[in-house]
Amino acid sequence: MQVNFWNIYKTFFKIGTMLLGGGYVILPLLQSEIVDKNGWAKDEDIVEYYALSQSLPGIIAANISIFTGHKLMGIRGAVAALSGVIMPAFLAIVLIADILSELVEKHSVQSMFAGVAVGVVILVILTIKEMWNKSIVDKFTCMIFVLAFILASVKVSPVWIILSCVVIGIIYGAVNSKEVK
Repeated sequence: MQVNFWNIYKTFFKIGTMLLGGGYVILPLLQSEIVDKNGWAKDEDIVEYYALSQSLPGIIAANISIFTGHKLMGIRGAVAALSGVIMPAFLAIVLIADILSELVEKHSVQSMFAGVAVGVVILVILTIKEMWNKSIVDKFTCMIFVLAFILASVKVSPVWIILSCVVIGIIYGAVNSKEVK
């Protein structure tokens, strides 16, 4: 499919309609639509945008849509991707706002959400698998993972975990660049 404003919007609108469960499930959807079906980007690009999106404030799905759209078509692509991914949620809220409270209390709807929750868990597991395959590539990155996991396990703020990993990565990069020269 050709990269243009309308195709980016349609693709991200489709992703937005399937985005139950939030930004954590967007990675497999992006890989399916952007990488596999359309060939607009590589797996590595999407994983990098996902990692960047998690480290910025805001909604992960919106952030990654902006990065991906910008890569595809600059500012116009970012606008197309962002508006496409948020429009399904906006329309759903506008259309069902009045009946939402009654609808949520129905047993069939609660059962549906229970089923969706299982699907979301599977998509999160796939995201973890994909991030693992692309991020843990040597002993150093494995050490960073173990450190971050331990810090998260003892309830250290994610801000401090990210900052610690950034500092360690910068130091490691500086030391290795001196060794290479």
